[in-house]
Amino acid sequence: MATEAPPLTPIRWRGRSVLVLDQTLLPGEEVWLELTDYGAVIDAIQNMRIRGAPCIGVAGAYGVALAALEYSAEPGRLARRLRTAADQIRRARPTGANLDWAVRRMMNVAAEHASRPEAAADALVAEAQRIQAEDQDANAAIGRLGAELLPTEASVLTHCNTGSLATGGGGTALGVITTAWSQGKLARVYATETRPLLQGARLTAWELARAGVDATVLPDSAAGSLMRRGCVTAVVVGADRIAANGDVANKIGTYTLAVLAREHHVPFYVAAPTSTVDLDLPNGNAIPIEERPDHEVTHVAGVRIVAEGVSVLNMAFDVTPGEYVNAIVTENGVARGGPASRGLARMMEHSHA
Repeated sequence: MATEAPPLTPIRWRGRSVLVLDQTLLPGEEVWLELTDYGAVIDAIQNMRIRGAPCIGVAGAYGVALAALEYSAEPGRLARRLRTAADQIRRARPTGANLDWAVRRMMNVAAEHASRPEAAADALVAEAQRIQAEDQDANAAIGRLGAELLPTEASVLTHCNTGSLATGGGGTALGVITTAWSQGKLARVYATETRPLLQGARLTAWELARAGVDATVLPDSAAGSLMRRGCVTAVVVGADRIAANGDVANKIGTYTLAVLAREHHVPFYVAAPTSTVDLDLPNGNAIPIEERPDHEVTHVAGVRIVAEGVSVLNMAFDVTPGEYVNAIVTENGVARGGPASRGLARMMEHSHA
């Protein structure tokens, strides 16, 4: 019998540094990077070594803690320098809500220690660790609640990577899938390859294989045909930001899947912690959509596949209207139907501010 793989935690605090699993090298190599200053955290986020909205939030929190350690020898200038570092960290990637949420939470702790700057660094390290632990607990709850939505012998399709690699540990949409698999509810899991950076083919497939889940990778363009053949019981995806009306920003291609799911009467579920919900944004039109470098599209594994001189549009995310979403699963419960704004608001009342 196969031995179950140990739990995967892609980011770890190590005294005065952060260890992160370099996700650009998976599945070929498992390389851990040691980040010793907040600038290195920003670089790792921007270059996709750290990715996934919840994991980016955890990394941002550790980045603030590293900045506090870096400047702790200058207590008189700590507050100003922390504000500068925090502003730089929160701008590392604009679409996901979790990064700004985590940085704001860290800065609230820093403000509480304004009169005792010598204690700020230890308090910020503790708060960053707390944010990661809470994310892990949230993921476990999301997995349990989301699995309840799936019938026995379900065939589930997912997009991008929403497992432990994308979080503080455990996973959101992929956590739902692995939980349902462990309960014996799933017949098969389909993972889209997720162009242009192949997070599904590289990362989700690696996580599912590691967990012993029967998984099939398919080209993004094959999802509609699979649904038409009746092979998909449900679509389960994550989210990078959820607006107050239930509109969902997620990896580019999610909107396409939602439209296809609606056409073929396949339930479309979103799984994300409440740190992803942004009640300050009334709808998805207000969500900033990150555009990433051309080379992510023009090259695969360093080999150019697009003719020189051809322009590229590389939007990293799209927005799915709330009415296309059958349920949003958070650690505090399930908001059913779309738009699910009232359900989301109730869930946020029980969340850590």
